Amino acid sequence: MTSPRPLVIAHRGASGYRPEHTRSAYELAIALGADAVEPDIVASRDGVLVLRHDVELTGTTDVASRREFADRRTKKVVDGKPLSGWFVEDFDWAELATLRATERIPQVRRASATFDGHEGILRLSDLLGLIDAAGRPVLLVAEIKHATHYASLGLRLDELFAEEVRGWATAGNLVVESFEQGVLMRIRSLGVPGRLVFLTEGSGAPVDLVSQHGAAARSYADHLSDEGLARLATEVDGVSVARKQILVLDRAKKVVGVTDIVARAHAAGLEVYCYTLRAENKFLAKNNRSGGDAGDLGNWRREFELVMGTGLDGVFADQPDLALAARASLQSPA
Repeated sequence: MTSPRPLVIAHRGASGYRPEHTRSAYELAIALGADAVEPDIVASRDGVLVLRHDVELTGTTDVASRREFADRRTKKVVDGKPLSGWFVEDFDWAELATLRATERIPQVRRASATFDGHEGILRLSDLLGLIDAAGRPVLLVAEIKHATHYASLGLRLDELFAEEVRGWATAGNLVVESFEQGVLMRIRSLGVPGRLVFLTEGSGAPVDLVSQHGAAARSYADHLSDEGLARLATEVDGVSVARKQILVLDRAKKVVGVTDIVARAHAAGLEVYCYTLRAENKFLAKNNRSGGDAGDLGNWRREFELVMGTGLDGVFADQPDLALAARASLQSPA
C-alpha cells in the first residue's frame, strides 16, 4: 500500500510540544500519527551516537548550571563558525546521560518549557528501541550532523552510524540525510540500506566541499540548478530544501506564491522534502500571522497547505498533528 504524500516527518520528535530530541517528544510524535521521526545525530567523546541538533549543549540542556562541568567550557570553530560553550564531543556518554533537556526557544514555546529538566537526552540506540515498540511502521529519517568537524577529531560518523544500524536498517525503514554529500556517499559504500537525501540551504556551500576546495566549492545554488539536480539524481535519491526555498515572499515578508524547485527536482528524478513547518507566528510569513504574540498559532493551515500543494514528497514538522491535518484537508474531496 502506498503511503500518503507528503510524508509527515516529526522534526526532532514533536518538538512544538516537548523539548526536542527527548523521549516524550518522540513518543508524542508517534502517538500523534507521524509517518516518520527525524533525529539529528552527533557523537560523544567515546563514540556514542547522541541525538542533539547542535554540538554545543547550552541551548538545549542544563549543562551551564552544572558545577562539575564548569571547566569544560571552551571556544571552538565548528564548520567555520566560532562558538563558545560546552560541546558534545568533550563528554563521554556517562557524563552526557546526567544532563537534563531544556526547551530551545522558551520565549516562543512556553508550554514546552514547563517540561525543562524532566528528562535526559537520548542516544540513537534509544530511539531505535522506541521505533521498534511503536506497534506500527515508523520511518527513521536520520540527519548526520557536522561530519567534517567530527572527522577532524577522529570520530567517523559514517562508520559509527553504519555500525549502529547494522541489522536494524532496511531499504524501507531508513532515510539518511545530511548537508554534506560526502558522508552520504560513505554511508552507502558501507552497505547501509535506505534512501539518501541531500540537504540544502538558501545560501553558501556544503562544509565538506569548502574544506576541500575553499572559495571554489560548488554552492547550494549550483546544486539546485537544472544541471546540478541532474547530477544529484545520479548520486542520491532526494533533496531537502528550506521552506523559504519553496515559498515566494515579497519585500514585506508576505507569501505571494511558490517557486518551481519541487517541479524541477521531480523532473530530474529526485524526491523532494521541505524543512521545517512550524505553526507559531514567529515562523510564518507575515500574512499568515494572527495576533501579536510570537508564540501564538497563526494561520498555519494556509501556509502548510501551500507548501504541501507543490506535490513534494515529505515535510518536516514541529507539530506533526497539524501537518497531518493539513494533508488531510488537501486530500479531502471538494
